[in-house]
Amino acid sequence: VQLQASGGGLVQAGDSLKLSCAASGRTFSSYGMGWFRQAPGKERDFVATISGNGGSTYYADSVKGRFTISRDNAKKTVYLLMNSLKPEDTAVYYCAAKTLVGPSGYRNDYRYWGQGTLVTVSS
Repeated sequence: VQLQASGGGLVQAGDSLKLSCAASGRTFSSYGMGWFRQAPGKERDFVATISGNGGSTYYADSVKGRFTISRDNAKKTVYLLMNSLKPEDTAVYYCAAKTLVGPSGYRNDYRYWGQGTLVTVSS
């Protein structure tokens, strides 16, 4: 599976941004998907995850109520809609795929990673 993340950019606090992650392969719906982010000098942290059929989603407390993860299995794409962005959301955002269908907030559960897309939120 190859993952290609896009949609990052420079925005102001309070703005919205939607990230996309396009996947290759035939069995996209069998993969649980996740978004993680890594700020400069920090660990790569969990942001959001979604099950293979989109029926289950989980979020980090820091983004709950502001971010929404979704997927379109026909387009083999997972999205992250980010509203009410804050400067502390500034990071490189990575999408990832796990070979089991369920969602997961654990970085080590993910086998495939995209290249990352930079989100910068100015105050």
